[in-house]
Amino acid sequence: MDRQLSEWKLSLDRIWSAAPPDYHEAACLAAEIAGAAKEATLRWAAAQALPILRSAVNEDAAAQEAARRRLGIVREVLHTLTTPKFGKRDAEPRLPTPEERHRQMLGLPFDRGLTLAEIHRAFKRAAKTAHPDAGGNAQAFLELTAARDALMHPGKRE
Repeated sequence: MDRQLSEWKLSLDRIWSAAPPDYHEAACLAAEIAGAAKEATLRWAAAQALPILRSAVNEDAAAQEAARRRLGIVREVLHTLTTPKFGKRDAEPRLPTPEERHRQMLGLPFDRGLTLAEIHRAFKRAAKTAHPDAGGNAQAFLELTAARDALMHPGKRE
């Protein structure tokens, strides 16, 4: 399908760069894209452009201006789909480690070591709202307690 996308992009660029664009050819290309594209965004953009491209064939200046804008949208979608992606753009987000989750629950910094007093103070502060007697729920309080225990006693495993 990458080959098909490249061919559509090349055809659309050729139509786009012509002094007066051939709106009949553009409408045929949009109909082909709307019917054969696997990407939903591209199919939708081509289908949305099709009626205005067909009306621009009659050389109505307002319709041609609108058709040029719609053709630009289809062109941008094709460009986005055919541009190579580098780096970590499509990479899955990294899940936090258990220690990072515990620190986040207690509102503690990630970048340094913690003392037992800091962990205890953070637990007390968070427990004021998470405790069932203070309007929190029991499950959240138990998770908070487990986070405190895991940070205070890192050698112990649950």
